[in-house]
Amino acid sequence: MTSSCENSELSDYNDLPDAGNGADDDTLPSFTVEGFWGERLDKVLATLMPDVSRARLQKLIEEGSVEVNGEVVQKVRQKVTEGDEISLLEEPHLDEALAFTPEEDVEFDVVYEDDAIVVVNKPAGLVVHPGAGNPCGTLLNGLLWRYPELREVPRAGIVHRLDRDTTGLMVVARTLAAQTNLVRQLQERTVKREYWAFTLGSAAPDFVVETPIGRDPRSRTRFKCFPGSTGVRAKPARTRARCVGWSSIEGLPVSWVACRLDTGRTHQIRVHLTSEDLPLIGDQVYRGRAPGLTVKVENELDFHRQALHASRLGLDHPVTGEYMEWFVPPEDDMIDLMDELGFGPWNVPVRVFENERL
Repeated sequence: MTSSCENSELSDYNDLPDAGNGADDDTLPSFTVEGFWGERLDKVLATLMPDVSRARLQKLIEEGSVEVNGEVVQKVRQKVTEGDEISLLEEPHLDEALAFTPEEDVEFDVVYEDDAIVVVNKPAGLVVHPGAGNPCGTLLNGLLWRYPELREVPRAGIVHRLDRDTTGLMVVARTLAAQTNLVRQLQERTVKREYWAFTLGSAAPDFVVETPIGRDPRSRTRFKCFPGSTGVRAKPARTRARCVGWSSIEGLPVSWVACRLDTGRTHQIRVHLTSEDLPLIGDQVYRGRAPGLTVKVENELDFHRQALHASRLGLDHPVTGEYMEWFVPPEDDMIDLMDELGFGPWNVPVRVFENERL
């Protein structure tokens, strides 16, 4: 029987390594006040975030984790009004007894499993873990149904993330020892991840983007490049890319780009490629310098999610030490996109980084 998580609260995954292109579910909550005049801040937030208890929201306010119109507010009785912008600076901590709820009807494919790890192929539209606006129906909930022992592993064994609409490979740890090992590998960059991106614009044959990334101060749901700036505002980020092929649509250039991550920042590939005038086809958030042109191509191709796929994953097995790697082709809608653009083959690994493992 499928369990309900109607009362699930939001998760706190700020200490997880980023997958480098993830995650819509990692975005901190931000709201524009509509329909409230002179109401208390805690009451308005409780209405806007019904999955979070009012007591938790009051504590966040008192701790200085809520902004109104860009300024920190620490009084729960602060009045807000129509048009005010409210932003949370951190997510409420997870009540695991509520949010870590096994759910049977979460669909995803398992491409490999043993006693230590599970490698899954995440479909488009599936959020990785409970978060703002997604209290249940996530990959985490589905993993707990298939592998009940994951309740004993922090974060249900999840060690990295993908965006809601990004497809492809993720590794999940089944034991605490395996999770510790995989997190260490991610930090030491021995986990190899390769992505296929389909972009507007004509990509260079071989290029590196090494620009720090941080949250866009004008929008809590977006990230941006901060050249020459690191620290509180932005974190170092490095993406290596090679063009697999070029094509065109309606006379406009498009590119098939393979990306390797040397760091893992939220939305990293999407932000870095857009900064190179290579916005991803179908990306609803990062549309580049000519958004009208982006929308035109997107409509012409009838592709309305970011064209990004985690195609290949390689790592040292946390128990045996054996190097292992996996490849999965993209979903049908991306295969159709590749066929329409004359790209392929789509069912074999494209080895453009031949001097490295994976």
